[in-house]
Amino acid sequence: MTVLLWIVAVSIFGGVLSVSCAALFALNARAHWVNSLVSYAIGALLGAAFLEILPEAFKSSASVTVVSGTVLGGILLFFTLEKLLLWRHCHHDHCEAHDPDEPAKSGNPGDHGRSGTMIMVGNTFHNFVDGIIIAAAFLADVHLGIVTALAIIAHEIPQEVGDFMILLHSGYTKAQALLFNLLSSLATMLGGVLAYYALRSMQGAVPILLALAASSMIYVAVADLIPGLHKRTTLRDTLEQVVLIALGISSIVVVQFLVSE
Repeated sequence: MTVLLWIVAVSIFGGVLSVSCAALFALNARAHWVNSLVSYAIGALLGAAFLEILPEAFKSSASVTVVSGTVLGGILLFFTLEKLLLWRHCHHDHCEAHDPDEPAKSGNPGDHGRSGTMIMVGNTFHNFVDGIIIAAAFLADVHLGIVTALAIIAHEIPQEVGDFMILLHSGYTKAQALLFNLLSSLATMLGGVLAYYALRSMQGAVPILLALAASSMIYVAVADLIPGLHKRTTLRDTLEQVVLIALGISSIVVVQFLVSE
């Protein structure tokens, strides 16, 4: 397959898979499964960032300092975007700001509708950026693109579950929530295709985009996902989280081995 076809196929497959799994988990209220997926996603994100993306960025860049600085700048960028509510994701079956068990505290039902709209705006923006990240990875190396896409899909599933629940809480029907999430997932393909054509003539920018990709994965794992794990403090929960994080990292190593064969 050509690189462009890889980007389109992975974007569509990842979007449909993550939204379908999210709907399945959300409608069946398998909260424990979602929490387990979050732990696995942390490992997949960190494994892809530190074992694949950053090594490739360092190897293809003329300056290690520039790549490292870009990672730091990227973390600050995503922190700022999250503060502006553009990057915010809910990776659990509920969010503190949108607790479905406490409708009386939310006041005007119109606030719920705006919450759902904001989630969709942020989700679409995030999916678009994911597409750019996938394209940059595939342009650097096909097997890097596959590993990167795997890590993105791993964290998209629990994120989509959270978004799905917020949309339902905001007054959307199940069919509407599914449709809007599917439409939002198309932004991944759009971002990937646009980045493919833009970056083919800008190969020097690929290491920078890879560094930004790594910073986004690190930020999502450390700032968005790990704090939620700290709410479950029993020894059993902690051991389960450590095992699943290790499993997520191991899956990246396995995919590396399989793709490189």
